[in-house]
Amino acid sequence: MNLPKLAVSLLTKRNMSSSDLQAFARNSKKILGAALNYMDVVRERNAPLPKTPVVFLKPSTSLIEEGKDIVIPKVFTKVAHEVELGVVIGKHCKNVSAADAFSYVGGYCLALDMTAQCDLGEARKNGLPWSMGKGFDTSTPVSRLIRAEELGDPHNLPLWLKVNGKMIQEGNTSDLIFNVADLISYCSKYMTLEPNDIILTGTPKNALPIKDGDVIEAGIGNLINMKFKCKNEM
Repeated sequence: MNLPKLAVSLLTKRNMSSSDLQAFARNSKKILGAALNYMDVVRERNAPLPKTPVVFLKPSTSLIEEGKDIVIPKVFTKVAHEVELGVVIGKHCKNVSAADAFSYVGGYCLALDMTAQCDLGEARKNGLPWSMGKGFDTSTPVSRLIRAEELGDPHNLPLWLKVNGKMIQEGNTSDLIFNVADLISYCSKYMTLEPNDIILTGTPKNALPIKDGDVIEAGIGNLINMKFKCKNEM
């Protein structure tokens, strides 16, 4: 969906003011993540196209901002990076249509959905929840709030991630299976979305494990970038 600049501006005026959301990472009550939401991942895995979004929950205690480290828990042997566009909800949202969804967007952020692949693999195989492998402390690093008019079209954004200066992940949000409006509408059918809540829209391919001492740098084109150091739990 391509939004004209005027439409983006009008929608932004209907949301909470951006100043109210600047501290979204400290005030968020919940984070919803979309899994298997990039076409390149589906093609790489030769997986069937999901008919509805695959959504999981992460606790607000997983959120960190720049200046803090990503801590790899002792209980995990394989934690991987996932670069994503995050959507910050601007006002209470329940049972909204995809057509109305953008009026509930307060802004966006760049996010990492750090994932314990060792745990998630077992959970998927046995039909168990993903909570531990997705929700551990420091597993959701985020950038500052990005205003809607600053971001432009959320469905044509180049995402990238480097580890120790080497480019690892590259993708574009035009490759999303379920777009921002789809995800907001779908999630709002099941639970009320509140100001500062975050929806993570999924990651492109090449989500690879990290190790102690690695430095992750990620960005949305030249618009914004962020950097985090990884370390083992002591």
